[in-house]
Amino acid sequence: MVAKCGETRVWHWAHKGRRLCDSWWENETEWHRAWKDQFPAECQEIIHHAEDGERHIADVKTERGWVIEFQYSYIKPEERRSREAFYKKLVWVVNGTRRKRDRVQLIRAWKEGVPVGRNPLVRKAFSDDCGLLREWAGSNAPIFFDLGEIERLWWLFAKTNNGSAYVAPYPRAEFIECHRSTATEKARQFDEFVNDIPKLIAEYESHRRAQPLRQDPFQPRTSGRRFRF
Repeated sequence: MVAKCGETRVWHWAHKGRRLCDSWWENETEWHRAWKDQFPAECQEIIHHAEDGERHIADVKTERGWVIEFQYSYIKPEERRSREAFYKKLVWVVNGTRRKRDRVQLIRAWKEGVPVGRNPLVRKAFSDDCGLLREWAGSNAPIFFDLGEIERLWWLFAKTNNGSAYVAPYPRAEFIECHRSTATEKARQFDEFVNDIPKLIAEYESHRRAQPLRQDPFQPRTSGRRFRF
């Protein structure tokens, strides 16, 4: 047993496990296990070593090289930035049911947001009244909020400098599918779209200020490299 004597939680004893050496580890919940079990066993609990020798264990690492971290509880901004710097291709899946108000706030922020171009699913939402957006809008990695909905997740995929963020619903089944296999078209589209996000946002913002877009970068397509929601 090892003593747990933190500043915010009640002091207690815990079992000494194999992940004790990972400073980023948190107690695994049923929510964690349910998510990890969506992926092959060989993709779970993948060990990475830092230059200083410290060991970190990714929840899931896909065949395309994405590390998926399932974050159940609050995470300090400095730790979040450290993980994003360490794992070069990181996707967060964040529990959005920790606080009862989070689901209502996020969906309301999206509904009241500004549709981006002619794609009604992508909206510029403002974070003033949404705790999840305030906590996570500073991240540079793709973030998917799990609000407990069977059919969808909510993708926070870009931010602006004025307190707003680009948010869209994303099918839960497609998220799992595109990260389980390297062979699907969805997997390739996900990689391409994530890489294109900064360019697409800059293009949209620039044209929005100057003149109407001739070709909306977020418009759903039937083919091509643009991501289809």
